[in-house]
Amino acid sequence: MLRSPFIIVLLLLNQQANGFVPAPRRKNIPSLLSESKSILDNILDKAASNNESTDKLLMDPLADMTTDADDAPSSWSYAEFAQTYPNVNNIGIATIKTASADLLAQVAIAHTPVSDIDWERAFLFCAFGAVYLGAFQYWYQVNIFKKVFDVDKFTSQSWGDKLKDTEGLKSLFAQTALDLTVLTFIYLPTFYVFKAGVFSGSADPSVWLSSGLDSYTTNFSKDEFDLVRVWAPADLICFSVPLYLRLPVRHVVSFVWTAYLSFARGGH
Repeated sequence: MLRSPFIIVLLLLNQQANGFVPAPRRKNIPSLLSESKSILDNILDKAASNNESTDKLLMDPLADMTTDADDAPSSWSYAEFAQTYPNVNNIGIATIKTASADLLAQVAIAHTPVSDIDWERAFLFCAFGAVYLGAFQYWYQVNIFKKVFDVDKFTSQSWGDKLKDTEGLKSLFAQTALDLTVLTFIYLPTFYVFKAGVFSGSADPSVWLSSGLDSYTTNFSKDEFDLVRVWAPADLICFSVPLYLRLPVRHVVSFVWTAYLSFARGGH
């Protein structure tokens, strides 16, 4: 049976009254502001209940694209570099030091004009510094000494405690004696062989060896006297500092020694 429009309207009004169809109603401005504030408070409450990562994201829009603060690179530190890459650090220092010491000897001590610098001689000291003073010296003074002597315990103490450490002092003098032996019978001959390799004009290593050892024996008395009076006290200091600073400290003394060696023995 068809219903009249009047009855249909009454039914719709009844459904609306019972909440079946939400009736649109006009909201005034205070009501809208109140509802907006409620929605905003709800959003903030949910954000505050999240973890620290959410807090970081709210404060920094790029937070999810960056690393943690602990992983972020800090400013460069030479001390950290020396500890992390001690061998590379030492080779770099040794190479620059020996080349600079030779240039100092040529220009400042021998008064050689810059235009007349002996670049073969400069190359000699640069190569000798990298190979012997950089690589070999680090290998034996750090790796070998660390196996033979208990260097970590002694070098990590205060100076007052070092003076009371009898066994540590015995080890210190033993390291000094061993180093003077190496300087006498390895360092000086190696220097003269390197020198012969640069200045002899020969490509035959046997010529370098023969010529270098001849120069070594000829100058032995004077070289040994100078070596002991410089390196005996220097070693006592070098072998007392922390291990990662052993060779950098040694290079300070070595710079002056190399300048002297360049002036006295570096010429053709």
